[in-house]
Amino acid sequence: MQDRVKPLEGVRNFRDFGGYDTPTGRVRSGLLFRSGHYNEATDDDLAFLNGLNVTFHVDLRRPDERDRQPNKWPAEHVLRVSTDGGRQETPAHVAALTQENVTPDSIETYMTNYYREAPFKDHHIELFRQWFDGIEKADGASVVHCAAGKDRTGIICALTHILFGVNERDMFEDYDLTNRAVDIEKFLPLASERFNKMLGTNHETDVFRPFMGVRNVYLENALEVMSDAHGSPRNYMTEVLGVNEERADAIRRKYIEA
Repeated sequence: MQDRVKPLEGVRNFRDFGGYDTPTGRVRSGLLFRSGHYNEATDDDLAFLNGLNVTFHVDLRRPDERDRQPNKWPAEHVLRVSTDGGRQETPAHVAALTQENVTPDSIETYMTNYYREAPFKDHHIELFRQWFDGIEKADGASVVHCAAGKDRTGIICALTHILFGVNERDMFEDYDLTNRAVDIEKFLPLASERFNKMLGTNHETDVFRPFMGVRNVYLENALEVMSDAHGSPRNYMTEVLGVNEERADAIRRKYIEA
């Protein structure tokens, strides 16, 4: 874990998701990074990030999230991708937290349903396509992130691992690393206070716990709906994201070392 997770002060969940074995070698380290947002990045964080030679950056957040917490990084010369999609959409967590009888179990159910819907949201598809387009062409390192670097980011990183041929155990281990990379007990009361204030609610702190970490069953549901609709997550990448085998081979050659 220590080699993957970079201990940044103001950026949560920043880590390298290369370095895993594949049938033909190992995914290169230092080229593929994932994280939460960069609104609270410190000067020391920025100095570290600027030393990574990042040339491609995808922000998976909705416009309202970007407006509320604008990134302090990367610099202007980096190719940055985001979308206006989802602007009119009521944030799903808001809908979940403002329904009647909110409990930790109801939020876990919401999270499961979210993962089943996420692969087919138009603005996610647009950004997922651009992620694979970008890493195919990038001449430096690439970063993908959302607000917390765990759900939307977790799905696209899992797809990237599937494309490379990373085994399922390692793919889920990387996904689950959020639960150790982020001090959930530290941030849980802060999240509870922020959301309750924003929404005018008075939920118990534990209601927010499912938002703070990940469970393998969430990702399993995302992969399951891709398989239900397209036969497999790899077919989803071909049929929905346009990553055919020729392009997949080009990406593998670029990122996998013998």
